[in-house]
Amino acid sequence: MTNIIITGANGKMGKVIKSIVENRNDCKIVAGVDLNTEDNGCFPIYPSINDVKEEADAIIDFSNPVLLDDLLAYSKKTGTPLVIATTGYSDEQKEKIYQASKASPIFFTYNMSMGINLLANLAKRATEILGGEFDIEIVEKHHNQKIDAPSGTALMLADAICEVTPEPMKYEYDRHSKREKRTKNEIGLHAIRGGTIVGEHDIIFAGRDEIITLSHSARSKEIFAVGAVNAAVYMNGKCAGLYDMKELIG
Repeated sequence: MTNIIITGANGKMGKVIKSIVENRNDCKIVAGVDLNTEDNGCFPIYPSINDVKEEADAIIDFSNPVLLDDLLAYSKKTGTPLVIATTGYSDEQKEKIYQASKASPIFFTYNMSMGINLLANLAKRATEILGGEFDIEIVEKHHNQKIDAPSGTALMLADAICEVTPEPMKYEYDRHSKREKRTKNEIGLHAIRGGTIVGEHDIIFAGRDEIITLSHSARSKEIFAVGAVNAAVYMNGKCAGLYDMKELIG
């Protein structure tokens, strides 16, 4: 049995995780953390991770990047594995996560969906086959409340592609101020925000007289919650290190 603490417990994703765990027999939620400490009748909710009295086998974080330092410190102090599912981290914060993983077990990925991680693998394979003959563009679409752009998932996909490109690539976020041809060594990243779009990502390989598009569409945020719970169960008992979906999906 994996005992879990949720940060962001009274938020949308926290509530989804609660409903998922209630229907599983391999884990349970022992405490939550949220500025909104409204009682949900199932487990205690604290305003800070440092106030939590219960011991846990893993923490699932669906909160806000500003809480990162406290979570990393708590994980190091208690040895509790940390599953980071929050997005929008700065490069400096990502470096903190990497450094903290030397002393703590941390699961960090830009997207908890198994489908997205499969898409990344397919994109790498397509890049290996198509080589430098196809231009690569990534288009991501999200709801109008999302703050960061491009999405962390779009960057994850671009990074995966760059692992197998024959030469270094640069990311192009904005072409409107330029009047020049597209260069071969760039990946265009484009963000669309509107309505209640959960998350859509298209990787476009544009060649001479043909276009190949790899796509993933999330129809519900539940897929991210399921991935986070699976990660928490997986991290139970793990030693210090940085883990991601590659380990989980094997």
